[in-house]
Amino acid sequence: MFSLRPANTADIEKEYTFVRDIPADENGFINDYPDISREDFDDALDTLIANSYGERLPEGYVPATTYFLWHDDDIVGEFQLRHHLCPSLIDGAGHIGYYIAPKYRGKGYATEGLRLLIEEARKTITEDEIYLRVRKSNPASLKVMQKNGGWVRREDAESYFVRIKKEQK
Repeated sequence: MFSLRPANTADIEKEYTFVRDIPADENGFINDYPDISREDFDDALDTLIANSYGERLPEGYVPATTYFLWHDDDIVGEFQLRHHLCPSLIDGAGHIGYYIAPKYRGKGYATEGLRLLIEEARKTITEDEIYLRVRKSNPASLKVMQKNGGWVRREDAESYFVRIKKEQK
């Protein structure tokens, strides 16, 4: 059974174990806390939770909620949902970023996680389309987006810029 849960203190031990093992940059998913110590994770988690309320944001950042994708009792992925776009996000990372742990890749977990996050995005974002970006070197992630209704709006030398309609048909 899959579920998508916002970062929270009740799940801190599993969230910590998951987050500390994500590389700093994994196919464009940026982890600010690779190899973080357990002692420092309390404040990091407080920051992630505060960011979802628009608090403790770095300069130029927008409110964003961190979600963890659970499969039964295990965290298998992390998803970021930015609540609205600023100019750097329109031409950059967009509303959504996600990471699936390597041992869970190729099993449909990203597709299901993105589907669940799109449901949240449709309730949260103000724009008419959900913006995503994927590196051309990551065709599996592009397929995940396309399975969830995404299409390539434009591209540059390194990335595809994908859109998903906010309104369901």
